[in-house]
Amino acid sequence: MQPVLRLRQAVLSAVRAFFVERDFLEVTTPVRIPTPALEDYIDALPSGDAYLRTSPELHMKRLLAAGHPRLFQIGPCFRAGESGRMHLTEFTMLEWYRLEAGYRQILDDTVALVRHCAQSALGRTTCRFRERDIDLAAPWDILGVDEAFRTHAGEGAAAAAAGGRFETLLVERVEPHLGGERPTVLIDYPLACGALAKRKPDAPDWVERWELYMAGLEVVNACSELGDAPEQRRRFEATARLRAAEGRPVYPIDEPFMAALERGLPAMAGAALGVDRLLMVFADAGCIQDVVAFPAGADPAL
Repeated sequence: MQPVLRLRQAVLSAVRAFFVERDFLEVTTPVRIPTPALEDYIDALPSGDAYLRTSPELHMKRLLAAGHPRLFQIGPCFRAGESGRMHLTEFTMLEWYRLEAGYRQILDDTVALVRHCAQSALGRTTCRFRERDIDLAAPWDILGVDEAFRTHAGEGAAAAAAGGRFETLLVERVEPHLGGERPTVLIDYPLACGALAKRKPDAPDWVERWELYMAGLEVVNACSELGDAPEQRRRFEATARLRAAEGRPVYPIDEPFMAALERGLPAMAGAALGVDRLLMVFADAGCIQDVVAFPAGADPAL
């Protein structure tokens, strides 16, 4: 465990150095919150009359609205029902946001960040993970979601989303083919798969969102953020109806966030990186429990 803890320290130090050098402000926002963002596939853990955050996103966007143009945060997040070899109920998330930027600019950030972390923590920009040699310095593959679904799942991504099959097909048919010799960016998602993402101007049934994969493991997701308050409210309400129909918890809309959105925000983009998953890649770990000190409350293996 000691080498993994030192690797974690090296990666977190590299992350902070990367963002501070680029004039990002590190912030800390509440972990126990009145309501989480309404998203179809993410369930929050109750904490008394509140919830443990699934992401710091909405609070960070309120800080953007208050005039802070570049922000990042590293901290714990929680999701109900997520445990297994690739999931932890409590995990460490890095999120960063920029005003006057889109998802392509956030992708540029991510390429530079991942390479910087690898060089700083490993002393190289290559790593072996899941019996694959991944070259982080090589140009990353960019693959449209619809093309990936048609190639590997046998149907288009929009049809899969409309039929409630998107997540299952993504995990079972598409992800295993992504990010073998170099990272793969899966880009441009159906509207139903981006609750807080901006529509593509030339294809309004699709959103400006991407996810980064290495050897089949999702490590980062990012998007151009939706800044249209009425549309965001409609999307939250639609998600609430869907969750109710599925018999899943329905959370109140975060009205302070909506008020910030209604006051107006410039173009903005953000990303969420699973720190534990990046450590899995760098450490060639077989499961996510191998890169945390106290998996499921167990004593550390020193």
